[in-house]
Amino acid sequence: QVQLVESGGGLVQAGDSLRLSCAASGGTFSSYAMGWFRQAPGKERDFVALISTTGQYTAYADSVKGRFTISRDRAKNTVWLQMNSLKPEDTAVYYCAANSNIIRVRQRTNNYWGQGTQVTVSS
Repeated sequence: QVQLVESGGGLVQAGDSLRLSCAASGGTFSSYAMGWFRQAPGKERDFVALISTTGQYTAYADSVKGRFTISRDRAKNTVWLQMNSLKPEDTAVYYCAANSNIIRVRQRTNNYWGQGTQVTVSS
């Protein structure tokens, strides 16, 4: 079973950048596809980005495409979400997810989840 710990959230202004980190432990990191999701107050948890086990395949929600970049480092057991040109509508709690099946990451089926990190973007 893998444990996930997110960090890097904070309060920024519109147009700024942030890089979120997700450190994994307790499992074989290289065997998990990884994803980022976010949840704003009163809304559902939405897909943001995912990356395959090898890092060769990535996918993004339309709302973040071209602004956010997901990456991973097998040696560091870490996945990152680089967020540029942040907008107030990006404000949410961001969650890291892991799943041995890349399709299930986006479907949120049997994902392992971190505790989340708050990102607040002021206008």
